[in-house]
Amino acid sequence: MAIESDVGCAARIAVAAGQLLVDQRGRVRGTDEGSVDVAADQLIRELLGEARPDHAILSEEVASVGDRLSAGQVWINDPLDGTREYNEAGRTDWAVHVALWQTGRLVAGAVALPALGQVWSTADPAPPRTERRIRRIAVSRSRPPRWADDVAAEFDAELVPMGSAGAKAVAVITGVVDAYLHDGGQYEWDSAAPVAVARHYGLYASRADGSDLMYNKPEPWSPDLVICPQVEAGRLLAAVARARSGQVDVKEDVL
Repeated sequence: MAIESDVGCAARIAVAAGQLLVDQRGRVRGTDEGSVDVAADQLIRELLGEARPDHAILSEEVASVGDRLSAGQVWINDPLDGTREYNEAGRTDWAVHVALWQTGRLVAGAVALPALGQVWSTADPAPPRTERRIRRIAVSRSRPPRWADDVAAEFDAELVPMGSAGAKAVAVITGVVDAYLHDGGQYEWDSAAPVAVARHYGLYASRADGSDLMYNKPEPWSPDLVICPQVEAGRLLAAVARARSGQVDVKEDVL
């Protein structure tokens, strides 16, 4: 019997948790809503316990399983990213994130979009990289960066409020938007799988100041995030730096 790859494991488990969420959507109300997150997290942990019993786990619902800071392999999961959107009828921008960190880097990841019946993962054949200009920028529906309007003005771009970080990353992959900007804080489970998948698809991903994204830290806090086409990374990071400092130059011709 063939041994399942880490990448295949991530995709399979994200899909399983997504199906649980789809089955339960609309059945929970009020104080019961949190129980769906917990149930999805429990399923992910059970499946990982069967498939990778020696690996540690970090997730939104359970701070850690196993001694993750000394572990060589740590799964970083968000069983339901975009709870607000999940609880709004008809919205599809919520996701399940499953990612594997191994000795300093993300080596596997899957983002399931259960309402669309999709899973995007590092198991997918790596497509040829396509470059494009920035015309639409995804930001948080509830907490867009206070400087996002200034960045958008430099590119003559439109801000597109969306839910889950995974849904935003996939929107950049598919060209629904051309970049994703976040500030004000996330946890590692919010970005690990989206970043792994975005990079697999040839996109650029870093912190808003251009520094690398670090995972499996003692405090799993990640302040900000940029995902965009490689060709636009330099210009976008420069625009973010100007906007953050309050010194926005006159918009250049970016046609």
